[in-house]
Amino acid sequence: MATPIKPTSHTLLCFCYFLLLFTIPPPSAAAGDSSSSPSQVISRFQQYLQINTAQPTPDYHLAAEFLISQADSISLPSRSIEFVHGKPLVLIHWPGSDPDLPSILLYSHTDVVPAEPHKWDHPPFSAHLDPSSGRIFARGSQDMKCVGMQYLEAARRLKASGFRPRRSVYLAFSPDEEIGGHDGAEKFAYSDVFDALNVGVVLDEGLASPGDSYRPFYAERSPWWLVIKAVGAPGHGAKLYDNSAVENLFKSIESIRRFRASQFDLVKAGLRAEGEVISVNMAFLKAGTPSPTGFVMNLQPSEAEAGFDIRIPPTADPESLERRINEEWAPVSRNMTFQFKQKASVYDKEGKPMLTKTGSSNPWWMLLEEAVGKANGKLGKPEIFPAATDSRYFRERGLPAIGFSPMANTPVLLHDHNEFLSQAEYLKGIEVYESIIRAFTSSEHTGASKDHKDEL
Repeated sequence: MATPIKPTSHTLLCFCYFLLLFTIPPPSAAAGDSSSSPSQVISRFQQYLQINTAQPTPDYHLAAEFLISQADSISLPSRSIEFVHGKPLVLIHWPGSDPDLPSILLYSHTDVVPAEPHKWDHPPFSAHLDPSSGRIFARGSQDMKCVGMQYLEAARRLKASGFRPRRSVYLAFSPDEEIGGHDGAEKFAYSDVFDALNVGVVLDEGLASPGDSYRPFYAERSPWWLVIKAVGAPGHGAKLYDNSAVENLFKSIESIRRFRASQFDLVKAGLRAEGEVISVNMAFLKAGTPSPTGFVMNLQPSEAEAGFDIRIPPTADPESLERRINEEWAPVSRNMTFQFKQKASVYDKEGKPMLTKTGSSNPWWMLLEEAVGKANGKLGKPEIFPAATDSRYFRERGLPAIGFSPMANTPVLLHDHNEFLSQAEYLKGIEVYESIIRAFTSSEHTGASKDHKDEL
């Protein structure tokens, strides 16, 4: 018979430690995956921001590799699809327990607009974190790499907690939104790949809010990119005569300026929101005869042209605007012509204005409002997005699409110098998306079957 060992304080301590190892749940089960510490979450965001995906030469493949690696790290299947060669769309799938239910599409784009580094306080692709303010400076920090990574981080945390969605969730990271989305979202939305997803609702980008409420968007303005050209006989620089090319173009510009002012006055007076009026802004002005030192100064040019970025809300009358262009802005009687570089419709395929229902008429909207509230956030008044996003391609197909970026107490800096997002707002946004994903994927009321999708 073995002699009993008398416990010592050291033995007891080791025994207690042994018990602790097997009775305390691992971090992934108790408090979320250990890889979800704030510093690691911010680090992954910075890595994505540091990938230069600026137009016109975005490094799409490096971005795709990074996103796929993130999907792999949380055991979600993914694939890279090139509807156009060299422009991958990354699609990540989180299978639901009931795959027959319409799915949730969490959509974002990978490209960003160019930046002028010498006009930034920090290099635009350094993802510099200012320790005093907590601000992360980078192109794409608001538009919209933040949202794409928040989707992934929310999924990471939900999976670590053991949550399993009832509906399937798809995360799409698409190219070319900043140049119209024609080789990205448009081809995706009208593909067999998209049809197979059985999407019930789409979440896409919104805007930052300087106040404490998040801004939700139910529609957007459609872009018309208009170029007006005037022609006339060339003349000596000292000669005064009627209907020169530049004079006629100036008449057009003045007419456009008055229209712009009338629309802007409605916004300044608080009668309309920015997204509810037609905006017109000159994008370029071109005239003159080039010379080795600049332009010939004593020669009036025979051609002059200007380009305008026009944005039209779905509540406006596009036919009326076209008549104005024909009769006032570029009349043939003044030797003027015009063409559209882009002319997006404000209507869906059935000829209806592209508007997603809001409030109690749309169960998805009510779920969003409830989910934001549960995350201690507040949803503001529904708005028309003042610019254009890829949501229009999904609305064209009759799907509800909601623009939403959880960035409160943040100045709107998309496409601006020194674009930034505070790490506190970024981390808070992940919590918001956790709540949204839970609500959307667990709902039994909305889109209960394919046949009911039209009711939304």
